[in-house]
Amino acid sequence: MRVESTDSVGSHYGSGVDRVRRVVGDVVAGWRSGTQRSQQLVLAALVVGVMLTMAVSLARYALFPIAGFFLWLVLGLLLLRFRELVVLSVLVVAAGVASRVQQGDGVGRVSGVVLLLLAALLVLYASSRQRSGLPGPLSSALLADLRDRLNAQGRVPPLPGPWTCETAMVAAHGVGYAGDFMVADLDVETQRLDLVLVDVVGKGVKAAPSALLLAGALGGLVGALRGPALFEAANDFLLRQDERYTEETFATAVHVSVDLTDGAYTILSAGHPPALRWEPDAGTWIVDNARGLALGVLPHPDLEASTGVLQPGQALLFYTDGVVESRGNDIEDGIGWLQETAAAAYLKGSDGAARRVLRQVPRGDDDRAVLLLSRAT
Repeated sequence: MRVESTDSVGSHYGSGVDRVRRVVGDVVAGWRSGTQRSQQLVLAALVVGVMLTMAVSLARYALFPIAGFFLWLVLGLLLLRFRELVVLSVLVVAAGVASRVQQGDGVGRVSGVVLLLLAALLVLYASSRQRSGLPGPLSSALLADLRDRLNAQGRVPPLPGPWTCETAMVAAHGVGYAGDFMVADLDVETQRLDLVLVDVVGKGVKAAPSALLLAGALGGLVGALRGPALFEAANDFLLRQDERYTEETFATAVHVSVDLTDGAYTILSAGHPPALRWEPDAGTWIVDNARGLALGVLPHPDLEASTGVLQPGQALLFYTDGVVESRGNDIEDGIGWLQETAAAAYLKGSDGAARRVLRQVPRGDDDRAVLLLSRAT
């Protein structure tokens, strides 16, 4: 008689588990794609569940009363598109009515059926309001994936030698979407680093659509274009947007392009709060003089760049207006406060300085972002 070894049994078990994982993963990936086939498979699985629970309810109503059929409506709302949800809702209502009419309580029977029918109508109405045409969780997952992909454009790649770059961002009201974002590009061959910090008009979720749109555009432009050419292209992009959104498609931005071999930099600001430069000898932050008009306002914004060389021990600090503006306070007072706060944070070391600064910003209703580029001695 042939006896399998323990290792052989374990390997068979492991392969079986891996096979199940692959099947489940394929099913989930198919559902996330939102294709017709994936929706039909999910609908078929839900229909089987409805039929089985109806059989249980008809055989013994106490085990699965009409209230249980509400579960299938909720699952359908979470998993199905509108057309498939209509089919499921009709079937659920029919199954619920079939299981309830056999009960002797006339008043309870009618009220249960009416409530189930109203629930089905509310579920269908909620599904019809999904502008993406996808179930709510799938729409959220796709939007979050888009946000993560665009945020990846703002991750600064590892910098050579003494250079470090830190960012810290907080969205208004603690939501995951904001009007502040950053894009970055490092040309390894020329050792040229480009950073763009943008603040789209609006706060939190309201500014998120415009921010995602502009982030995608800038992500494709940064590195290929620099300085005025980059901001001219971004400005034209904003001006071309649909007229219905014109009032919400202007933005402030600051762009710094740095030669990492010698520290030479150029700063271009489009309506953005002034950058700060750390002077180690004086132990203070100096206000930069780059100025300009916000993007998306006029066809040819007036921009005035500043240039310099970032020496060892120096740093550049960029931030959005949510860091320095608050009700009842002038922006100059806010910049003065930031100079003192950032000095105290930076003297503790560049590592974590951006986060330490942002933690000191009073809670407000605007998005807040800090970008710190430093060159160690």
